[in-house]
Amino acid sequence: MTARHAVVIATGSGALLPDVPGLRDAAPWTSREAAAASAVPRRLPIIGGGVVASEMATAFAALGSSVTMLARDGVLPQAEPFAGERVTESLRDAGVSVRPGAEAASVHRDQAGTVHITMTDDEQVEADEVLVAIGRTPNTQDIGLGVVGLAPGAWLTVDDTLRVVGEDGTPIGDGWLYAAGDVNRRVLLTHQGKYQARAVGDVIVARAKGEEVEDGRWGRHVATADERAVPQVVFTEPEIASVGLTAAAAEAAGIRIRVVDYNLGAVAGSALHADGYRGHARMVVDEDRKVIVGFTLVGPDVAELLHAATIAVVGEVPLDRLWHAVPSFPTVSEVWLRLLEAYSR
Repeated sequence: MTARHAVVIATGSGALLPDVPGLRDAAPWTSREAAAASAVPRRLPIIGGGVVASEMATAFAALGSSVTMLARDGVLPQAEPFAGERVTESLRDAGVSVRPGAEAASVHRDQAGTVHITMTDDEQVEADEVLVAIGRTPNTQDIGLGVVGLAPGAWLTVDDTLRVVGEDGTPIGDGWLYAAGDVNRRVLLTHQGKYQARAVGDVIVARAKGEEVEDGRWGRHVATADERAVPQVVFTEPEIASVGLTAAAAEAAGIRIRVVDYNLGAVAGSALHADGYRGHARMVVDEDRKVIVGFTLVGPDVAELLHAATIAVVGEVPLDRLWHAVPSFPTVSEVWLRLLEAYSR
């Protein structure tokens, strides 16, 4: 096969298995096996504390498993701290044993099928299955990366138009090699992979036709949202919906911010949703530009509020014009009203 214009690597990623003695031989579950399970294990330890680990802990606890989360780095460490705290509390209320800082030292499955996990503090955990959810690894082995000077099995670094670049930051060859989706490690989410695919398809066509490439911020041929406005819902109980930067990430990026928090249980619509509704909203404001750069919500069914927040972040809507971007649905508009009132105080 000969490519006339470009080659796109979109091989995705697989579950990362840590080098814990005995783990691979114990036939652990990954997210794929957990999602395809036809039976519910009586005892299920989960190694990890991120999105997949938290969602699967929620699901299998609800299905009747005795779940233990070995969350070395805590629960949802990349989210706003209050999000991880609410989910941890909910998981424990559901009977999940959440163990921040816990780490497996070795794993063994005996002839009867029982999994034995020895912790780094010598504690023993027995289970019927073990789920590993600590991250991903790129599917770049055995696809010929060596012929262009790249390491097989490595993540692919790309520029903003998704061309693969070498260690010196310049595109491979004359810029004919692209990478989209998980394999470039920008954002490991299905919808962001599709977003990148649209951008890379457009830019390949533009370059093939000799047309102008719009590679400026938010241009047609770049994936700016990967760094500034990724929308995501974590399907735990309670749900977490977020877009843009956390307060910590914004500060790390050198943005002068103001954080505004609000109790969603005080919104009138929450009483219609449930008695004793508990939820929390956080707005992260760039104080120099007076625009929102991050938004996080925690609570039952908060995903419905994410669309308006995404419009505000992606559109960089000034706070004094925010109402033009917010739907008039009562619950959504009241949340924004309360946050803006709190900001103005």
